Amino acid sequence: MFLHRQTLQHQAKPDQPDAVYARKLQEVLGGQYGEITVAMQYAFQSWNAHLPGKYRDLLFGIGTEEFGHVEILATMIAQLLEKAPVGVTEGAMQDDPTVAAVIGGTDIQHAIVAGAGARPVDSMGNPWSGSYITASGNLLADFTANANAEMQGRVQVARLYHMTDDTGVRDLLGFLLARDTMHQNQWLAAAAELRAEGVEELPVPSNFPLRHEDRDVAYQYINFSDGAHASEGSWASGPTPDGKGEFTYVAEPPQGVPMPPPTHPDVRFYGTTEVPNVVEKAAGTVQDALGKE
Repeated sequence: MFLHRQTLQHQAKPDQPDAVYARKLQEVLGGQYGEITVAMQYAFQSWNAHLPGKYRDLLFGIGTEEFGHVEILATMIAQLLEKAPVGVTEGAMQDDPTVAAVIGGTDIQHAIVAGAGARPVDSMGNPWSGSYITASGNLLADFTANANAEMQGRVQVARLYHMTDDTGVRDLLGFLLARDTMHQNQWLAAAAELRAEGVEELPVPSNFPLRHEDRDVAYQYINFSDGAHASEGSWASGPTPDGKGEFTYVAEPPQGVPMPPPTHPDVRFYGTTEVPNVVEKAAGTVQDALGKE
């Protein structure tokens, strides 16, 4: 059950309207690594969690906080748009530079669709997509993905911080940066704790029998580039992070194996093959008549 409290976690009040910056801010609301994504990601991970206790409670708590961040950003975007010009023009000319800026630099659907409000889209107007979220049911895989999401999101918020000198906006972004700092650290800590407690281990999934994989290549760094410096990394020699092997370096890819011949699907897919069209047409007619796949 969700209960909405009509307060914000942090103030969302800009010094002045800025419709162009409102569009920029949409990226960290509805973009791939925006607040809608992490809110939905942590929520679905919590609903898909099979392990009761602290890890699921962590997901419930942070997921709910992220829904609050969606609300904060939507509120800030609405504040930035509150007194934006409507965009009235005289003929085809944009005589007023303010109007020209609105037409040229804002998300026009902020006005037409949302009536000077936020939208579940990124800074280019692309709708938020559920395909952005990761919720696999494997906590080590999910917590690692969560750390990446917070890192990518924090990079974007940090860039946005330098794109405005509005003290009210910077105040909010400073708060969100701090929470991203916490969330990066918490997911890394949670992933490490899963491993320390033996709940999950590398490689993910850790309970898949290693005997079923080709262990000869499991720890090889195969150099598929003509650059040579990758051999200097810790991933090319020494113990592996999962503690189950030693890295080796292969300077050039092996020769490989021959390609199989081209496939020949059912003729009723109408793929182009070397078989004469008249033959394929006849085969399809016969198959239809016999009701065969």
